Amino acid sequence: MNRLLIGILLAGTISISALMPSVSRAQTRAQIEHRQKTKNDWRNIAYGAGALGLLGLLNHDSTLTFVGVAGALYAANRYEQDRKSQSKLQRARAAYFTRGSFVRDGWLYKRRTVYKNGKKYYQFVKVRRVG
Repeated sequence: MNRLLIGILLAGTISISALMPSVSRAQTRAQIEHRQKTKNDWRNIAYGAGALGLLGLLNHDSTLTFVGVAGALYAANRYEQDRKSQSKLQRARAAYFTRGSFVRDGWLYKRRTVYKNGKKYYQFVKVRRVG
């Protein structure tokens, strides 16, 4: 049941994204970059909190140790959540652009390669009516 629901949601996301390929691509790329930044922030917080916990251990301060270890564990958990979320975004984007064509509302859309400022991009172009 979960696989069916995930499949329907993914198909819906891809279909909606196909209507606005350039906007969708930019939003997805921005989401991935934002996720990378927040992931790095949580990693750095985990390092700092871990150092704080270590300092508490060395000074025999149980409060400082507890706060540092708890902060490091929470930050590590958030880092892992962001890492998984970023992977899902990248997989969804890759699945979208590996398709050569698709049909939406009776129209055939084909993937085209576009070069802008020396960079390679893909876009979907409405080709013809099907059916």
